[in-house]
Amino acid sequence: MASSLFSSSPVIFLLFSFTLSLLLCNAFPVQHHRHPRFPSHNYRDALTKSILFFEGQRSGKLPPNQRITWRRDSGLSDGSAMHVDLAGGYYDAGDNVKFGFPMAFTTTMLSWSVIEFGGLMKGELQNAREAIRWATDYLLKATAQPGTIYVQVGDANRDHACWERPEDMDTPRSVFKIDRNSPGSDVAAETAAALAAASLVFRRTDPTYSKLLVRRAIRVFEFADKYRGAYSNGLKKKVCPFYCSYSGYEDELLWGAAWLHKATKNPTYLNYIQVNGQILGADETDNTFGWDNKHVGARILLSKAFLVQKVQSLHDYKGHADNYICSLIPGTPFSSAQYTPGGLLFKMSDSNMQYVTSTSFLLVTYAKYLTSAHKVVNCGGAIVTPKRLRTIAKKQVDYLLGDNPLKMSYMVGYGARYPQRIHHRGSSLPSITSHPAKIQCSSGFSVMKSQSPNPNILIGAVVGGPDQHDRFPDQRSDYEQSEPATYINSPLVGSLAYLAHSFGQL
Repeated sequence: MASSLFSSSPVIFLLFSFTLSLLLCNAFPVQHHRHPRFPSHNYRDALTKSILFFEGQRSGKLPPNQRITWRRDSGLSDGSAMHVDLAGGYYDAGDNVKFGFPMAFTTTMLSWSVIEFGGLMKGELQNAREAIRWATDYLLKATAQPGTIYVQVGDANRDHACWERPEDMDTPRSVFKIDRNSPGSDVAAETAAALAAASLVFRRTDPTYSKLLVRRAIRVFEFADKYRGAYSNGLKKKVCPFYCSYSGYEDELLWGAAWLHKATKNPTYLNYIQVNGQILGADETDNTFGWDNKHVGARILLSKAFLVQKVQSLHDYKGHADNYICSLIPGTPFSSAQYTPGGLLFKMSDSNMQYVTSTSFLLVTYAKYLTSAHKVVNCGGAIVTPKRLRTIAKKQVDYLLGDNPLKMSYMVGYGARYPQRIHHRGSSLPSITSHPAKIQCSSGFSVMKSQSPNPNILIGAVVGGPDQHDRFPDQRSDYEQSEPATYINSPLVGSLAYLAHSFGQL
């Protein structure tokens, strides 16, 4: 009967429809999200996995709650060559060396991720804290002797001559250090940054530990500043070409001072930045941010002190940070960043994904600072809003998670298709459970060169990624594209926490 009424009277039908739509709108109000589109990915799942990865990189005595169970204790006597305890910490990538420089940067970036977005992480916050503490416990050991920092355990050349599980290591666990006679301001100041940043993470939950971290950070930074030099000068044969300090140590001194200023609020560090900023290259136009070059990170971090805390003397850092942002935005007058045909930021062929994750983190973090201060970025007349920065960051993360020409996730264990043959000794060789007998140094190379998938899934590991043409061969021997690293994952943790929260997944 209703249908005949509406067909005979279109006006009544329209009135009825309009009234019904009003009633429905009032009953079910539209949910306005910051992102108009539905999420294309499960960012919460990716966040969980990005943190879980660090458990697969652990060195030392593993705890009872270890979740990546194909790993076992390793490197328990690390440091004994120098009569010190250096057990613990992380293997930085797919080998079995503990490099202090990238480990410290990883710790700083994990801590920054928690400082900015930990409040959004819900159940993953404790896992993130544990990942940080695994590193800081080690860094405290490495800096226990005043005037000395142990910066590496393992002879990289000898280690790379083997393909063996960390549990089977029989290569020399040589220990390398910096001191007054062989300084390393870069690794020392990065270590100070890591300890200072981590002190903020534990300030409320473990104030005693937090105070220990910040006191050590102060001492280590004093050493870094007083005895200046690049650590790869004195340790060139041991740290190069693996983690040479190519950008010098000035960027780390600025970065370390910025973190100590944030952690202590001591005007000494603000004064240090004001007096030394230009000397240390604060206005340099290098727009690379990673384990070696911290200039961009320092600019973004110090811009917060101006934007949010209204520290007027740091006004210039807003301009320095804006210049970096403008270099990334396609189509603006100052754009200089390169992107693959599929839309991925491309810096270099070796482990390019580290620049994707670090850049994405800086974009969402700077967007947060700009939003707090009601500011935008002006790129030669083109206005760039915080929303635009978040959109660019999301696009990079989405590419990493599978929105790319190959429809492949570059995070192991996430999505339907991901790398099967990552350049990672422990993942590629049979586990202790399935093969209890020792695998000798060179016998593992037959596995390394094979086409068989890795038997152990290193969940959450993000690999170096595709080349400039969006190609990815998934070859174990191709370390440039197939090797994961802690410093690829650490900034991604913050971006994923932000995205998971903004789409209501946390």
